[in-house]
Amino acid sequence: MKGLITTLKHIWAVEELRKRIIYTLGLILVYRIGSFIVLPGVDTAALNSQAADGGILSLINMFAGGAFSRASVMALGIMPYISASIVMQLLGMAVPVVQKLQKEGESGRKKINQYTRYLTIVICLFQAPAYVSQFALAGVADPSVLWWIQTLMILTAGTMFVTWLGERITDRGLGNGISLIITIGIVANLPGAFLQELGAKVTNGGMVILLVELVVLLFVILATVLLVQGTRRIPIQTAKRVIGRGTRQAVAGGQRSYIPLKINQAGVMPIIFAQALMFLPSMIFQGTDLGVEFANMKGFWYNFTFFLLIVVFTYFYTAMMMNPNQMADELKRGGSFIPGVKPGRKTSEFIDSLLSRLVLPGSIFLGFIAILPAFAMNADISQSFAYFFGGTSLLIMVGVVLDTLQQIESHLLNRHYDGLMKGGRIKGRSTSSAVSMQQSL
Repeated sequence: MKGLITTLKHIWAVEELRKRIIYTLGLILVYRIGSFIVLPGVDTAALNSQAADGGILSLINMFAGGAFSRASVMALGIMPYISASIVMQLLGMAVPVVQKLQKEGESGRKKINQYTRYLTIVICLFQAPAYVSQFALAGVADPSVLWWIQTLMILTAGTMFVTWLGERITDRGLGNGISLIITIGIVANLPGAFLQELGAKVTNGGMVILLVELVVLLFVILATVLLVQGTRRIPIQTAKRVIGRGTRQAVAGGQRSYIPLKINQAGVMPIIFAQALMFLPSMIFQGTDLGVEFANMKGFWYNFTFFLLIVVFTYFYTAMMMNPNQMADELKRGGSFIPGVKPGRKTSEFIDSLLSRLVLPGSIFLGFIAILPAFAMNADISQSFAYFFGGTSLLIMVGVVLDTLQQIESHLLNRHYDGLMKGGRIKGRSTSSAVSMQQSL
């Protein structure tokens, strides 16, 4: 405890780090205040009587920090921007023009970000009418043409404002702003979900069961950290070469580094893709037994299919993101090689086989974590609290927290302070040589 207090003092003593933390907290406060501002023309009394729907709507509401169910000016949250980013990422795999922009460095990145913002506005213009129509159907608002126009504009502006907040946090604050805003939205639901679960257990006399639930949640978090941080390092040796002539000759190269291959290279993308597909059967076969089965998030066939889709998408996304042939070519051009493996085709085959062995346990582990909320709900845990036992929300929270801690640790180590973890370094954090090698590939 004393070491933690000392570390916090060191964090506050670093002026740049202190300013970044205050700036980040200030923008997060602005975002949370905005999520409670209700759209003009919406009857708040009638709105409070409307129960939040389950399934995808409750997931969207959780990512938006409750703004979705409150009819906030930021009700759409950051999700349209996330959708636009995913579309641009997929286009980068298939469209040569976008691929060319990705290889142009900083200028290309700025153009892609600008196109992503334009696409975000287009997605908002499609999502906002569907969101607003529920108020007219529920009698929460008395819509007119002017009300429709102003509400669509406010919702679109709210999403772009949240996007701007996220970008400012990334540039001048601490951590990845977009991911941090999503995490804050998820964490904002945790106190209410826990109090709801606590009230249910107090009423039913199940305080021991609640304690068991918290212990299980702790182990799930630890397992998720292992999944996010798990890395297989491929050693890389740079060939020595002589530079200069005569007395000015110098030997360059000969350095040893590594390529860090994560167990879960795909992150949360397989869960997002699989979750999007899982809602199609319930809509296509609505009213039938099959539609009812796939609408039940606690059912066997829903979770079995969900698990299989996550495994398939993990292989697909990893294959799209990691190209062994390109990695082997980059190593060969840079004068680097894997000890004991011939450059060229043998290196490509070695990396491909290693990726295959990593993806299998990683995809199974990812799929298991994704369906854990269903096990929690079947164990009589409330739906709002069960979402924190796994799935996209837990993976995002763990990933963002670890990334933010790594940034804080880097600031401390650069100023000769001890890091946040024993030994001065968070386990799994890449060294600068490894990071530069991975970015070059």
